Amino acid sequence: MSNTFVIGDIHGGLIALKQALERAEIKKNDQLIFLGDYVDGWNDSARLIDYLMELNTQYDCVFMQGNHEEMVLKWLRYEEDNELWRFHGGQSTVDVYKLLTREVKDRHITFFNSLREYYLDDQNRLFVHAGFTNPKGVEFEFFRPLFWWDRTLWETAMALDERLPKDDIRYPSRFKLYKEIFIGHTPVTRFGQNTPMHCANVWNMDTGAAFNGKVTVMNVDTKAYWQSDIVQELYPEERGRN
Repeated sequence: MSNTFVIGDIHGGLIALKQALERAEIKKNDQLIFLGDYVDGWNDSARLIDYLMELNTQYDCVFMQGNHEEMVLKWLRYEEDNELWRFHGGQSTVDVYKLLTREVKDRHITFFNSLREYYLDDQNRLFVHAGFTNPKGVEFEFFRPLFWWDRTLWETAMALDERLPKDDIRYPSRFKLYKEIFIGHTPVTRFGQNTPMHCANVWNMDTGAAFNGKVTVMNVDTKAYWQSDIVQELYPEERGRN
């Protein structure tokens, strides 16, 4: 019997990802759905991309694009740069990629270009890095970067009165479209949490790996989850980064 696992934001924490996957006891026939933000943070961003490409040859993997992949791809392809990106983890990625060959960079560019905007499975469960805004659903989203930048989906889910029935006209139509929605992008550590948060039918899987949180792997069906150690403790040489 195969299982489907969803993996939250990683931000260069390769050691943490390996640890979480090992604790989840992933099997060869399992499906792994990654929600994006693989890079920008800890110093293993490039090695992490190599590892993801290797995983893709061994497992049924689905890779979402995150906002950090968008920024790294712009830098790699067009040398498009900005201070804000570097401040929010991009500098570590720049430092690592400057040491790599053109061949490796091109291979990673190919990987970044292959990332999905979203993934909808056969049970009507939506996987997307950040969110969407169109009340008719993701296929009608006009401004595609919202898939990796939007925070209104999660903000609305957190603010929703749990007592409000789904047939009430005030109930957000976005939440009626899909059985469940799995996102990353907004760290739950902002709300004093370090495990996946569940509001309405939305699961937030960003458990703060970019900062003082962890990488999390969740079984989509059972909601059992496994976490790495605090990523900062796995990269003691970078302890003062955040």
